[in-house]
Parts: sequence; C-alpha cells; structure tokens
Amino acid sequence: MSGKTLLLGQTLAFDGTPDSARHHSRGGVLIDGGMIAATGDGPGLRAAHPDAVVVDCGDALLSAGFVDGHAHYPQTAMIASWGKRLIDWLNSYTFPEEMRFADPVYAAEIATRYLDLTADHGTTTVCSFATIHTASVEALMAQAQARGQRICTGKTCMDRNAPEGLRDTARSAYDDSRALLERWHGVDRLSYVITPRFSPTSTPEQLEALGALWSEHPDCLMQTHLSEQTDEIAWVKSLYPQARDYLDTYEAHGLLGARGLYGHAIHLEPRERDRLHEVGAAVVHCPTSNTFIGSGLFDMAGLRGAGLRVGLATDTGGGSSFSMLRTMAAAYEIGQLRGTPLHASELWWLATQGSAETLHLSDRIGTLAPGMEADIVAVDLASTPAIAQRAARAEDLWEALFPTIMMGDDRAIRAVWIGGRQVKGDA
Repeated sequence: MSGKTLLLGQTLAFDGTPDSARHHSRGGVLIDGGMIAATGDGPGLRAAHPDAVVVDCGDALLSAGFVDGHAHYPQTAMIASWGKRLIDWLNSYTFPEEMRFADPVYAAEIATRYLDLTADHGTTTVCSFATIHTASVEALMAQAQARGQRICTGKTCMDRNAPEGLRDTARSAYDDSRALLERWHGVDRLSYVITPRFSPTSTPEQLEALGALWSEHPDCLMQTHLSEQTDEIAWVKSLYPQARDYLDTYEAHGLLGARGLYGHAIHLEPRERDRLHEVGAAVVHCPTSNTFIGSGLFDMAGLRGAGLRVGLATDTGGGSSFSMLRTMAAAYEIGQLRGTPLHASELWWLATQGSAETLHLSDRIGTLAPGMEADIVAVDLASTPAIAQRAARAEDLWEALFPTIMMGDDRAIRAVWIGGRQVKGDA
C-alpha cells in the first residue's frame, strides 16, 4: 500500500517477556508500506506526520494481531463435534471431513472461510496443518497470498492407521512436501512447514523421509503432535516398542530440533521435557482442545519455569473456538485448576509475541515496534454491557483488559489490519 496511516488509541507492546509490557494511554502507530514505521505518543506522531491519514480508534487498545501457533484449518466445518476422545474423534469426525479436501474447490472454499473467521476474531498469523492432499496446501497458501497474510502450513503426512484415501507413502510424502516447499516457502509472507501428523499415523520409514527433508531445509519449521492423551501415548509405545518415550519416536528419525513445534505436550516424561529444552524446541498449548476432548491440564508454569518456549493456539477444530480471546480464557482456567493462574499480561503475550517466538517470527510480527509488519488489532475494552460495567471499575490496564479476555468475542475486535491493509471494521 502507498501513503502513511496513523492509528491513534491506547497501545500495548512487549519487549520480549510478559513483564516487559509498554502501555501508552494516548499512543499511536504509524503504518507505511505495510510496515510499522513508528510508535509512541499519539499527538506527537500526528504533529510529526501531518500527511498521514489518521484513524482515531478512541479508547480502543491497539495491539499486535493474534498469532495462532497450532490449528487444523481443514477441520473448520466440523468444529464443535460432540463427545469423543482423541482417537475416536479422529476416526468419527476428522478423517471423513479431511477426505473432502481432495477436491480443490472444496479446499478453496474452506480456506477462504477459515481465514475470514480468524481475521474476524483478530488473528493475523496462523500455523496450520493441511491434509494429505496437495490441493489443501495450495488453497490456503493462495488465499493467504491474495490477502497479503503471513501463514505457515504444510501437507499432513500419514501412511498408516488412517482410511484409504488419506494415506500417502514415505516416498510420496517426501516428494509432495518438497515440491510444495519449493513452490511456496519464502514467497511473499508464506512459510512451508514439514508436517507429520503424529507418530501413530506414520511408519518409521515415513518419519525418516521427513526427517531427511527437514535436514535438507533446516530453515523450515516442523510441526506435529506430542503426548496429548494417555491412551495415545500407550498406542505410540505399542507401535514403537524400541523408543525410550514418545518424543524419541521423532528424535530417532531426525524430527527433533530448534524449529520444531510440538502441539499439546501435556503428559511429558522428564527426559522429554529436558530434551525439548536442550534443543530449543517449542511446545504449543491448546487449552480449549485439551478440555473439549478431555486430554488433560497443560503445565504452563512448570514448562516455562523449566525454560521451554511455549506458544498458544486454538487447535481448531479439536479446539472449540476460532477466538484467541476464548483461548486465553481457557488457558487462565487451566492455570487455575493447576494452582498457577496466568496474569493478563502473560496471556496477552502468549497470544502475540510468545507465539511469534515459537514460530521464529518475533523479528517480524507479535508486537508493535518500528520495522515490524503491520498486523494490528484494535480491541474494544467495553464491547458488551457485561464487559463494560466490569472494565469501568478497573484501576489499571490489566484490570481493564482481563474482562475482555474472559468474556470477549469477535465483537471486541473493532478493527484489524493485515500487512497494513484494513480487513475489518471502520475503527
């Protein structure tokens, strides 16, 4: 885009940690060419840039857009399907729906719907699994490219324990993934992610092939699932009897590294936790999913205290909401159940800069600072009467923000900018 735009409102940014928050009650964000050119005092920026188009957001809070670190966009249409544990849930709901993505038209329809829904909730970057079909990757990449949106995704690879029509092979998983990587990775704001679904649906040969691909393209992310449910862990042990633990099924095949993203990680063994920390890998907390399908209570305090990098994610459609606000609320509730409630600053950081760090993108997205990409949300802190009456009693920013975290939805997202282009609201 050409020309400058100056957003005025309250501003919230982080400088690397939850306790590094910077709040400006009369702040401003200057956008130029899809990037953040300056931040600071709103009236001062207005005086310094009289040629900028001014968008006055009033008392709304300007923040970096939300970053969803683990999702399954092909499960959009089957979100909130009732009553199953993980393995039955996959067989009853997920796999039948994912079969439909062999049709490029259907894949494009759901990709469009998914990015519309997430943008409406203030999410500006997503790391998503696709299906085994190359069309599912092409659809999401093309739709994100057309929107100028940052997206991370990859072909999900499975060569066993899945229905006919949802299985590839070790060879085709490698070949298809490499071809998609070479076509999309690093184009515009797009990143390819090497994507074995999880150890039970891949043979050792397939994991080995994908580990080889990752070693050939170490700048790529690799995403998978780890220790989500106890019966899943028992299944993994039966399929990989020589493995020391679940994580070892990845490590033995070249799928453990600093750019690895391991979704869920609820029931980790001490060795697994230590190895994840040693290599600098990231785990991704999926709280609405963990409660919805009965997986367990993620140990946020313990894992972060042990030095692990942790992101936050909706995990749609096992997760029951497209909203990162609802996801923050669920993370708070799980923290309460573990006796370690998360402060509003930690929740907001996890949904922005923290998740950006797990994706190795914190130099580009996740906070408001000069030189960052202009992915920005304007959050109404009084979006409903219930929220407004509680926020009116707030004595600081966090008291004002917390009711929106706990009770907010898409009505709280007044406006959204992706790459400097406004995609929601009139502010």
